[in-house]
Amino acid sequence: MDALNPIFLVLIVAAGLAGMIDAVVGGGGLVQIPALFTAFPGQDPATLFGTNKCASIFGTGNAAWRYSRRIVLPWRTILPAALAAFLLSYAGAAVVDYLPRHAVRPLILLLLIFAAVYTWQRRDFGQSHQPTHSGHREWLYATLLGGAIGFYDGFFGPGTGSFLIFLFVRFFGFDFLHASASSKWVNVATNLAALAYFVPAGQIMLSLGLLMAAANIIGSMIGIRLALRYGSGFIRQVFLVLAGVLILRFAWDTLTYHG
Repeated sequence: MDALNPIFLVLIVAAGLAGMIDAVVGGGGLVQIPALFTAFPGQDPATLFGTNKCASIFGTGNAAWRYSRRIVLPWRTILPAALAAFLLSYAGAAVVDYLPRHAVRPLILLLLIFAAVYTWQRRDFGQSHQPTHSGHREWLYATLLGGAIGFYDGFFGPGTGSFLIFLFVRFFGFDFLHASASSKWVNVATNLAALAYFVPAGQIMLSLGLLMAAANIIGSMIGIRLALRYGSGFIRQVFLVLAGVLILRFAWDTLTYHG
């Protein structure tokens, strides 16, 4: 593999941008996956998805670790959510061939619109960190949330990080900064589950994946600096922008799908 090949240089830049976006609000796959499909139009899609996960897990893991060093994280919420996400993500990947993913698009579109409108209308949403659950209820809600998001990520995927952030804010009373930081650990779990599926099947371009992973890490470091410096207000604004992009993408996919 020639790292100076223009195609690989574009992929490295895309991976860096994806890492930066993902570290703030998730959604790096919106940049990284289309870049891979454009660079390798004839490649098996599963191999491209596996390569994407190989790259993104390093950036997401780096973000999770760095956030945990700078702010106090709610581990009693994160750990059960991450475990449930890992188990259900693998299950989601396993049922891809049995359920029509195109049927999910309209529902996801509606949920995205709801999340964006809800966040836009409530300007104080996610601005203060006031956890609302504890004890068994916290564990139960975290498990249910992690399991649902994990299954979605394994089965479909786009917007997983953004959904996680919204749900952490809405159901646990986190501010956007703590929600973003917490979501990274759950994303690491879902990425691990995906790689457990892709790697044994040989559906990964390892050299390219590791090269993009390095760029992903650099991008995530920039994203973390921005998030920590400008706080929840900044993350809220980026979240709304990304939600808008996701809405447009899902609307287009829903309207142009021909079966």
